[in-house]
Amino acid sequence: MRPPYAESVKDDASPTRAAIDAAARRIEQHVRRTPVIEVDGVAFGLHEPLVLKLELLQHTGSFKPRGAFNRVLEAGAPEVVVAASGGNHGLAVAHVARSLGRRAEIFVPATAPQVKVDGIRALGARVELVGSTYAQALVASTRRAEDVGGLVVHAYDQAAVVAGQGTVARELEQQCPDLDTVLVAVGGGGLIGGIATWWSRQAQVVAVEPVGCPTLHAALAAGGPVDVEVGGLASDALGAGRIGRLGLAAASEADVASVLVTEEAIGTARLLLWQQLRVAAEPGGATALAALTSGAYRPAPGERVAVVVCGGNADPADLAAPVSQRPGPAA
Repeated sequence: MRPPYAESVKDDASPTRAAIDAAARRIEQHVRRTPVIEVDGVAFGLHEPLVLKLELLQHTGSFKPRGAFNRVLEAGAPEVVVAASGGNHGLAVAHVARSLGRRAEIFVPATAPQVKVDGIRALGARVELVGSTYAQALVASTRRAEDVGGLVVHAYDQAAVVAGQGTVARELEQQCPDLDTVLVAVGGGGLIGGIATWWSRQAQVVAVEPVGCPTLHAALAAGGPVDVEVGGLASDALGAGRIGRLGLAAASEADVASVLVTEEAIGTARLLLWQQLRVAAEPGGATALAALTSGAYRPAPGERVAVVVCGGNADPADLAAPVSQRPGPAA
């Protein structure tokens, strides 16, 4: 017999706006309401003001605790939680477990950034380094959950996780109800799935990916999830290798636009955030902004645009370094 919490990493129910509302109520005492700032677009090469949702100021430096808290609390906060992660999700699950007095076991690829691995351990979680990709870590984590009866907290392809990430959009709409367009970086699809579910066709959602991690872009072109090679500057955060089923369904239903940005564009956007605002985003956190600063997405005159700055777990010492001198891919 399978242990009670060692269920599939996927579940059948697609998230809804009602599920996101419920998630917001469930997690409100555990997460931060992250700030929004409006900046002069000229500093970023734009003609219109720009809204930035600073989700990198969330607990553990990314949006990930929203989905992790929702998943664990919805399941009744079991004794052991198990996750696979390139880094940010592992930090989030470790934080959730410590906050709720539970035990966390996190499986990460051996190529994960040391700053993230150290952070997971500092939060009291057991860390297992497995293989060189997220997919290998995921297989090992699922087996472990079956062995110990732990709750699998998937990084992006569970309805409770996607609904939790959707609270970013719910919160942003309350803060800026007049938005026309929201730009979001995409990895496995949890954040884009939640944001697309919340806004559906009420506002244009633009998915932004590095050219080296085009999981959603490739899936939209192929008409379904496909495996892609991943690598590059933001691969530790955005290098899932295959888009999640729930994220793809939500993006397709909402008619999400998809654009790709180069390594250089991501590095430039990250540097601009630091120079103009002293915001130290990680490469994945700066990816959505890169679509604007590089011209991959060009707003129409008067278009009210917001960017989700989704993560800040990187060593700020390399902010001013040329792209060619920065650490290589994590996957």
